[in-house]
Amino acid sequence: MREFLNFSVMLLLLVFLVLGCSNSGNETITVKVAEDPLANVRTLLEGYAKGQPMRSEVTSFPDYVNTVRKVDPAKADILEKGFSELQKSGANHQAKAKELLEKLK
Repeated sequence: MREFLNFSVMLLLLVFLVLGCSNSGNETITVKVAEDPLANVRTLLEGYAKGQPMRSEVTSFPDYVNTVRKVDPAKADILEKGFSELQKSGANHQAKAKELLEKLK
């Protein structure tokens, strides 16, 4: 009986050892990439620089500014002023968009 008990304990330890070691190295590490708050803005401005007209997205300009402000207040101020200039009637939208893109680099 004692031999059976010793054998059972040894077998149990072996099972724990094998199961414990078999899971090492299977860890999954997830890296979350931070999204660039200016990515959508740059896409819009690139379109304007190519001659695309401003449409309903103009109503989202304050949201873009607020999103950028959380990360970079200085660029948010530049963006706010640039959006304001873009919305003025008679403004050369293409030139203003190119200029704003340069300032946001």
